[in-house]
Amino acid sequence: MREYVWLECTSCGEKNYRVQKETRGANRLDLKKYCSRERKHTAHKESRKK
Repeated sequence: MREYVWLECTSCGEKNYRVQKETRGANRLDLKKYCSRERKHTAHKESRKK
């Protein structure tokens, strides 16, 4: 089963990307992505938007 999760910038806290993720036995995502507010690549961590 797959579900949508948001990738949140660790430096500014903005939720920039929405990606699909496999839920069975998966670890939390931690990727380097582009942040439009900071205008550079930063670490983004998975968060579930409520």
